[in-house]
Amino acid sequence: MPEQIIFKREEDMPYLPITFGSMAGNKTGTWRYLRPKFENKISPCNEGCPAGQDIEGAMVLIGKGKILQAWDLFKEENPFPAVCGRVCFHPCESSCNRGEFDEAVSINALERFMADMASRQGRKPLVKREKRKEKAAIVGSGPAGLTCAYHLARLGYGVTVFEALPVLGGMLRVGIPEYRLPKKVLEEEIDQILELGVKAEVKFRLGKDFVMNDLKEYQAIFLAMGNHQSKSLGIPGEDTQGIMSGLEFLKNVNLGKAVPLGKKVAVIGGGNTAIDAARSVLRLGSKPFILYRRTREEMPAFLGEILEAEEEGIEISYLVSPVRVISENGKVSRLECLKNRLGPADEDGRRRPVEIKGSNFVVEVDQVIAAIGEEADLSPLPKKLGLKESAVLTDERGATKQKGVFAGGDIIQQPRTVVHAIGSGKRAAIFIDCFLKKKKWEGLFEAIRIGEQGSLSAKRYLQAEDERISLTSKTVRLKDLNLDYFDYKKRKKMPKAQVAKRVGSFEEVNQGYAEETAVAEAKRCFNCGVCNLCDNCYIYCPDVAIVKQGEDEPNVIDYDHCKGCGVCVEECPRDAMVMEEERR
Repeated sequence: MPEQIIFKREEDMPYLPITFGSMAGNKTGTWRYLRPKFENKISPCNEGCPAGQDIEGAMVLIGKGKILQAWDLFKEENPFPAVCGRVCFHPCESSCNRGEFDEAVSINALERFMADMASRQGRKPLVKREKRKEKAAIVGSGPAGLTCAYHLARLGYGVTVFEALPVLGGMLRVGIPEYRLPKKVLEEEIDQILELGVKAEVKFRLGKDFVMNDLKEYQAIFLAMGNHQSKSLGIPGEDTQGIMSGLEFLKNVNLGKAVPLGKKVAVIGGGNTAIDAARSVLRLGSKPFILYRRTREEMPAFLGEILEAEEEGIEISYLVSPVRVISENGKVSRLECLKNRLGPADEDGRRRPVEIKGSNFVVEVDQVIAAIGEEADLSPLPKKLGLKESAVLTDERGATKQKGVFAGGDIIQQPRTVVHAIGSGKRAAIFIDCFLKKKKWEGLFEAIRIGEQGSLSAKRYLQAEDERISLTSKTVRLKDLNLDYFDYKKRKKMPKAQVAKRVGSFEEVNQGYAEETAVAEAKRCFNCGVCNLCDNCYIYCPDVAIVKQGEDEPNVIDYDHCKGCGVCVEECPRDAMVMEEERR
């Protein structure tokens, strides 16, 4: 390495040519063979959201205090931000690059915050639509059905929703306890859908009150009945008095019906229904305990719900399976169980429970709630739709084998979560619109998909082809970012009700962010792949070739003077710039 030269006096320095005039006339850009350009890419949170929400865009708006505009952005894709802000398992946070740096941004808490703010201020969805003559029927008013109705109504169609229950909302209404999802929160978002002109018929069950042929006046049908049929335990004595399903129990509680419980209640299962049932039992004054046949690592319930159940003192016994119900005077009194060990993995990747012979034991119970899974009742559907193993077969559009009939939610082959149901409802609405307008749909996925694997964007669909924002399909990963510009900051914790106040009350457990906390948390977002006007390119450009347009206007590159050195691309924290070969 050459020896460093140090000038001790000004006289030792060589002469340097300096001009006080403008160099604008010296167009040095002709030296360039590569040139930089601004190119927004896909944030991993956006690609990871099954509802297709512009999460990164909302984080920017919340960080600037523009809370209602952030809510507007989410409502373009999802009619249920207040619901999702409470019950979504937030795969967006698992995708967040910040999670590999320190901790993922609390996107779920921020979604709830902006929805609650919009509610307090009476914000309504922004809708511009042209009324159309075609009508669509929606069978089922869960998250999939109501999402499809929402988007079809925004597209101008007449929509009627048929619901078997006496209330709208499906599993959102009868399957999730109030301490997680207050009724008033759900009802407000359902009312916003109905205010678009959507009609609803309750206590109208497919196969009992009507059949598919009765829907001939509708030009399109969307099936979203959900999984409302509980799986049986398959053990002797399960028809004994005192045995009920988790769905039946939660439905009765949510509909305000009296549910007689003994002092000691066994809940069998490891999913969200089991956890919700046990925590509801606790709030009704009984002592629940959970029996699960695998270990905690294999439990399908959301980890946050498991942790909250444990905080509330609910005992969970792992590697335990019931084998027989023992009754006295026609009512359950004991439950015979045995212990398991874990064997090889099942088809779903979880290790299979293997019975340990001779490990039988008996527990005393007054009530048993079975929550080992749910399935759909597809018996009212014609076989020509395409049915397989309690699921309706659909293509990539959500279309069945019967022309004009689409399906979504838990009755199709996809993950059974609220946010996946919402995504399937929106997808069906888009392609029902294509079907009714006789539009060519081939190639549409590539035009409106978020990233290479993400959901579809209703916002991009509503734009004309030549107006659609040009985005690459590249999703930005942590390795693409310049992490020198980011500080380590812990995420803000969600305030919760004290454990002592939870027991005996169905009041909401999670309390929500204050505005100051929400704004600070939103500012933790890396804004991966999107220029947020940090001005690094402007500051570091040695040729003064980055031109500022205005406070909220994107910078532009003066190619007459840009030499293509690439410093701006290197110093961009968010990978929102690229180098491309010079056009000749």
